[in-house]
Amino acid sequence: MHIGEFSALGVAICWTLSALFFEKAGSKIGSLSVNVIRLMTAIILLGLIAWVTRGYFLPTDATPYQWFWLSLSGFVGFFLGDLFLFHSYSIIGSRMAQLVMTLAPPITAITGLLMLNEYLSAKQALGICITVGGICIAMLGKKRGEKFNFNVPLKGFLFALGGAAGQAIGLVLSKKGMGDYNAISATQIRAITGGISFLLLVTFLNRWSSILKAFSNKSGVKFVLSGSVFGPVMGVSLSLFAVQHTKAGVAATLMGLVPILIIFPSALIFKEKITFYQVFGAFISVGGCVLLFL
Repeated sequence: MHIGEFSALGVAICWTLSALFFEKAGSKIGSLSVNVIRLMTAIILLGLIAWVTRGYFLPTDATPYQWFWLSLSGFVGFFLGDLFLFHSYSIIGSRMAQLVMTLAPPITAITGLLMLNEYLSAKQALGICITVGGICIAMLGKKRGEKFNFNVPLKGFLFALGGAAGQAIGLVLSKKGMGDYNAISATQIRAITGGISFLLLVTFLNRWSSILKAFSNKSGVKFVLSGSVFGPVMGVSLSLFAVQHTKAGVAATLMGLVPILIIFPSALIFKEKITFYQVFGAFISVGGCVLLFL
């Protein structure tokens, strides 16, 4: 049935849509405000879904073991990973940062092997390599008149690598703590920890005025709400469901297709030109994905 693999593809679609909404929102209210509002929104929406489907608004039925590992996952993935990634954007740009993020699937596979004893078959390992290679080709393909500079500041590279590691390790920690627990409520635990961490950061940086001011920007908040539905609500919930039903490294690879899936919507919305390398890389990535389904 490959339910885990199809769920991971659903994650990539959801994250593609959320990335487009959050990019619009970030330009209007700033990335810190986006992170705070999206997680607060996610906690409420996830609670309502869990209440309707399970009778619990908060995950009070989770065991201390599940709370510990899922909270740790939320801190590493939702807070540290996103914090590092957004900071890397300001140093090396989003395009190079997303290229570094293609390291997330192999990091996930290695972490899954060390923490969960998950061994990949030769076919799965080859599929991961081909898919990641296709993403790299699409990301490296130069636009007309653009010079791609490989002389990346070490600080920016390390922050982007921290973002990739946060996403990868957070996913494996989720699988370790979740077991057969409900994916919606497990996501809510992660969002609660990530949200509290960002609230503490806002307090430490004394940025509450900018957060409150962000709510007056109706279009910005509307984009955050839309992105929250597809990102931390649907996308992350599906990601946890995916790792319940397939190996973490395989799931992470399929989730990592966002740079491929976002090419065509970006061309329509932001009037960006599609290059040969982007199309070629997309075909290679699809070929790698096929291997993961065989």
